[in-house]
Amino acid sequence: MELEKTVLYDDHVALGAQMVDFGGWSMPVQYKTGIVVEHLSTRKQAGAFDVSHMGRLWVSGDQALPFLQHVLSNNAAALEPGESQYTMIPEESGGALDDAYLYRFTEDEYVLVVNASNRIRDLAHLVSFRSRFPNVSIEDRTHRTAMISVQGPHAKTILEHALESGTLPEPIKNRTSLMTFHGKTVRVARTGYTGEPIGFELIVDNDIASALWTTILRLGACPIGLGARDTLRLEASLPLYGHELGTDPEGSVIPIFACPLAKFAVSFSPLKGDFVGKAALQHQFEDFKAIVHQKSGPFAHLPRVIRPVALIDKGVLRAGCRTYQGDAAVGWVTSGTMVPFWKTEGSGLQMRFTGEKDMRSIGLALLDSRIRDGERIAVDIRGKRVEAIVVPYHLRSEAPPYARPILWDAVHNDPPPCAFDAAIQAARGLLQRAIDNTLWRQQRCINLIPSEQTPSAVVRMMSILDPSGRYAEHKKVKAFGDTEVFYYQGVDFISEVEAALQCELRNYLGCAQVETRPVSGQMANTTVFSAMVDWINQADRKSEQRRLRSVMNNHIIKGGHLSAQPMGALRDFVARDPKSERPAVVNFPVRHDDPFRMDTDALVPLFERFRPELVILGKSMVLYREPVAEIRRIIDALNLDCVLMYDAAHVLGLLGPHFQDPFREGVDVLTGSTHKTYFGTQRGIVAADWKLEHPRYALWEAIERRAFPGAVSNHHLGTLLGLLMAAIEMNAFREDYQRQVIANAKAFARALNELGLVVRGDPAIGFTETHQVVVSVGFGRGAEVARRLEENHIIVNYQAGPEEEGFSASGHLRMGVAEMTRFGMKEPDFEEVAEMLHEVIVMNRNVRERASEYRGRFLDMQYCFGPKEFQDLFDRLHQLIGR
Repeated sequence: MELEKTVLYDDHVALGAQMVDFGGWSMPVQYKTGIVVEHLSTRKQAGAFDVSHMGRLWVSGDQALPFLQHVLSNNAAALEPGESQYTMIPEESGGALDDAYLYRFTEDEYVLVVNASNRIRDLAHLVSFRSRFPNVSIEDRTHRTAMISVQGPHAKTILEHALESGTLPEPIKNRTSLMTFHGKTVRVARTGYTGEPIGFELIVDNDIASALWTTILRLGACPIGLGARDTLRLEASLPLYGHELGTDPEGSVIPIFACPLAKFAVSFSPLKGDFVGKAALQHQFEDFKAIVHQKSGPFAHLPRVIRPVALIDKGVLRAGCRTYQGDAAVGWVTSGTMVPFWKTEGSGLQMRFTGEKDMRSIGLALLDSRIRDGERIAVDIRGKRVEAIVVPYHLRSEAPPYARPILWDAVHNDPPPCAFDAAIQAARGLLQRAIDNTLWRQQRCINLIPSEQTPSAVVRMMSILDPSGRYAEHKKVKAFGDTEVFYYQGVDFISEVEAALQCELRNYLGCAQVETRPVSGQMANTTVFSAMVDWINQADRKSEQRRLRSVMNNHIIKGGHLSAQPMGALRDFVARDPKSERPAVVNFPVRHDDPFRMDTDALVPLFERFRPELVILGKSMVLYREPVAEIRRIIDALNLDCVLMYDAAHVLGLLGPHFQDPFREGVDVLTGSTHKTYFGTQRGIVAADWKLEHPRYALWEAIERRAFPGAVSNHHLGTLLGLLMAAIEMNAFREDYQRQVIANAKAFARALNELGLVVRGDPAIGFTETHQVVVSVGFGRGAEVARRLEENHIIVNYQAGPEEEGFSASGHLRMGVAEMTRFGMKEPDFEEVAEMLHEVIVMNRNVRERASEYRGRFLDMQYCFGPKEFQDLFDRLHQLIGR
């Protein structure tokens, strides 16, 4: 029987590929460079794969969704247009007929990609359900289209240059988009089979496939054959049908949940209803949960699971090798070979691939479910038992742009016990290091970290005075007329301090209520989220408390604040969306021409659809005012029962006429950190403008309860005292300080732009409306550039921009002018600092001495109280502190 050929067959032959039979297709197993080079090129640069042999089935019609819900294991209803998901085609037995990927590129278009060798069988299986779903169409377009995969650190750059219009999917796994090449549609997805954190799969019409393939190779991708595709997927511990899925060496069905990826591929959402294999999969899932929680078993429905294994002794793991513990047979190797890897040097963000490579024998094995990570097994290789170790993974991909090998054969000894010097020597050494660090940061470095602020001398001294280290727990008691009742004695002074601090902050913010006990901005947000849950459940204190049904916020990759994310403080207080099976959080849309700015024109449909109970404004990468008034109008127009919250952590010290006034613009609740642009010690606050008669005053009472005893007991009284002094300073100097900060930021941004650096933001307004300036330095270069600047005594913060995959792939610097403004810098000074940055970033020059000398001109803090106001008290403070 003649083998089928992909539309790229002639291209492979022209490149000198070795062609083999794979699933009935003539496919390249390797090119002239060989499997090792292809594998390593993908890990270090980029690889291009012809995967056109994979089956591509278009599913459409009025019953497309219910059909997919019935025949696939995952929840197809969770897919919005522009998303995809890994799934299984299950059998009633709970085994996999195949594993697959389901794409929803547009509203009415589902594309199911299946394995090449299973395509005909899969299609027949799916068509057999047509009688139950007559209004569904299944069209096999495998021979009409081509599929190309581009994987590796350079994949994004290559495709940005190769494709003509449209934008790549946003940097979130499984997102999709539509682009064009030669005027025709290219379906692009952030998916792949290599474990690379940056990878794409493209579906195109046959007539443009060869030209696109050639363009991708010309731009730097290495052509990759099936051999390296297998070593790459094995290193990433990804399953291959016929090995980790299907049947085991004895012919028994491998349960779907034996594959670790099943936890992402199987859904029991009520939206699915009944589906093929559901009962068997539910039994497997119960065993799977018990295994994850390391129960002792037995596991009747999941006796063996797929585990990564690494060979310790010499040899090569191969599929079919039996495995043992002692004399007991515990399973088989399902996939195994020698896999190349780049050696590394350095650690953390300074870890780099060297030019030196090595090999290791790794595999996947179907093992007794009671075996744990770290346990040793013996593998029978050609009649000889060799030692291997069960490991959690072979590769990690969460630090883009690179996937990094994890080596388990190295001996990890416990560190030796610390040899402490005599106590006095240790203390002296610590003091000296602390002095050196303080001199470096305070007198020799230009600090441009936007989330940092040095408090004034008097604020610092106040923070270590008594009542530092004391307790002053208190709460309002209604029986005493809502009087604050303290549980400790000796607290009269701190009671006065708290009352005075609340007064200063109320005057600053223009609101009725301020809670000052949270000791960080994150704790302030947690207090509000906890109070919201308490408040929405106030009528029912017997049932399980429900969480927030829908929350709207800024996504973290679009500058959103960590503590407002489901991965942060919001995690335990937001419900799971029953449709998406993810936290019920909707992200604000951003403008395509400026992803640092919210797309307010697209807000109304989102509010109408999701009707959020809580809307959280505020960002950590913030260049513009938040559209508070616009969102308040939307909430009111739709009559939503919704709380509008502003997380002002990064801009608390800018609030007012020079930036924005959240309460006047319509905010309900405001939280903030008191040490970023504000003058204070490191603490947090919550504020609201509700008085006793307000319908939401009960929410404010809940906030107070969740502050104490919900969030804090001892609320760090020393820094509270320091914060009061800072609040007095802020109210005294805010006008001049805020005006100068914003003027400095604009001057800094303009100067950087004029020097040729890529400054983000709107140039028409000076690029920024805040204290922050954001500069692009090139994808993946952020950490390296920030390190070079630090070596030159300029401290900045590397950040991932809205288009980037994560902090380790960051190509941006986030900088702030607040601290240096307080030390007296003005617009011409920031122009000088911009020149120094340009010399380091662009010209790679050493400005270490110049930066240190320039910083030495700005040692006296401005916008604060100093010795001239109360020298006699300063002297007494020094005496007290020195005792």
